[in-house]
Amino acid sequence: MHEGLAALAAMWAVMMAAMMVPAAAPSWILHARMSRSPAASIAYLAGYLGTWAAAGLGYAAAHFALDRAGLLDGEMRLASARAAGLVLAAAGAWQWTEGKAACVSKCRSPLGFMMSDWREGVAGAFTMGLRYATWCVGCCWLVMIVLFVGGAMSFAWAIAISLYVLVERLLPLGRAFDRAAGAALVGWGSWQILAG
Repeated sequence: MHEGLAALAAMWAVMMAAMMVPAAAPSWILHARMSRSPAASIAYLAGYLGTWAAAGLGYAAAHFALDRAGLLDGEMRLASARAAGLVLAAAGAWQWTEGKAACVSKCRSPLGFMMSDWREGVAGAFTMGLRYATWCVGCCWLVMIVLFVGGAMSFAWAIAISLYVLVERLLPLGRAFDRAAGAALVGWGSWQILAG
């Protein structure tokens, strides 16, 4: 059954925001301690999660287009193993790029971000949330498209990706972790392409 674009937009926006709550927590707690303003703290979180909700609209548009083209199966996964393999390989390759490195370095250092990008007041806090989330979207945008391989609305896959992002942020694993994840995704993608 085809979902309408508005319904997909709402689902993806909510899902993206919900998936990023754990990853948002460290920077939000840090901001709350530094600002000592409940209103500013809420504004920061709203900016952060709002950015991810907005990013969800892009995934919703892709979902809508893929669905209308008949490229998704009944479980909202890419019907073609080769297409799934290409998505996985692209997500894995991104893990090795300088763009990923630049974005993840910001995401892994909320204190550094707070020190360099601090803004006063509620509006300033909202802007900070937007800016920090923009780095995080840059870091994870291709990892999120793995949902089209596992199932676009799969609760289990959403949790798995959310946990991956949280581990990436919190544990001092560095670029070796990013590259290992990338290699695993490329390997999985290659297998899918060959199997297709």
